[in-house]
Amino acid sequence: MKSRNQKPTERFSPRQQQNWDWRAAANFIFGGAGGGLLLLAAFTHLMGGDARLPLLAGMALIGTGLTCVWFEIGRPWRALNVYRHIATSWMTREAMVALPLFACGALAALTGHTVLVFAAGLLGAVFLYSQARILNANKGIPAWRHPRCLPLLGATGLAEGAGLMALFAPFVAPGVVAVVAVALIAALVLRVVMWRSYLSALRADGAPVGSLKALDAIDMRLMAIAHAVPAGLAGVAAIGVPGASLGLLVAGLLAVAGGWVFKFTLIRRAAYSQGMAVPHLPVRGRGVAGPRVKPGWTGQG
Repeated sequence: MKSRNQKPTERFSPRQQQNWDWRAAANFIFGGAGGGLLLLAAFTHLMGGDARLPLLAGMALIGTGLTCVWFEIGRPWRALNVYRHIATSWMTREAMVALPLFACGALAALTGHTVLVFAAGLLGAVFLYSQARILNANKGIPAWRHPRCLPLLGATGLAEGAGLMALFAPFVAPGVVAVVAVALIAALVLRVVMWRSYLSALRADGAPVGSLKALDAIDMRLMAIAHAVPAGLAGVAAIGVPGASLGLLVAGLLAVAGGWVFKFTLIRRAAYSQGMAVPHLPVRGRGVAGPRVKPGWTGQG
């Protein structure tokens, strides 16, 4: 009954994907933040901080994300099949990286050895990169496959890692709080640049209207609450104002929350399919065929 009331072009418009639910989004939310935290923990350790607690937290986040996506599978033990496609699948590579990551991270947290901490941080960065490639390789979703989505996801993970490290710094690395604050500011600036570059390119190259609406809906809030405010608070902490540790904690929470809101929006609300296009509108009898039509896209794609 509903289809009879639809316009012909609406039947070919992009549709919001329903295959990946909140559990899949949670894998990218927690996993990306955990990978970024492992990398920042290694960085802080090299500066003289204690990396054990951040390492454990980073592994817990990654484990939580993987558990969420494991429960998304109707038959969970089929997840073992993911290890069969390392040559072609970034999901397989993500799973393969997770094994040495947990082993190395656990040993690093137990011993505090610099080499192990550095290796865990490097594996966290590789895990973050693998997750970004999973989304970018999904060619059926224009908002994911865009070339600038990949560096944006990487920058988001780094900003989340720096934000989480800002939460731990006053307790595990009080001597490098200012350094962590500066790292957080740098990561936020990088994320803003990547976010703006991604949005402008998505509009210029064409994208489903639904994708742009979902991303535009969070744009100003992300800029103000998840970037401007935490960068200001981190700046105060960087110059050593008394009591700035509390501000750095708030800055870290806002930076992490902004990244999680963005990733949930990208995966659940902005993920519209390609849809269908008509290269030339047909014409009956004499005349010239009309221009191409791409229903549901900005500027007709």
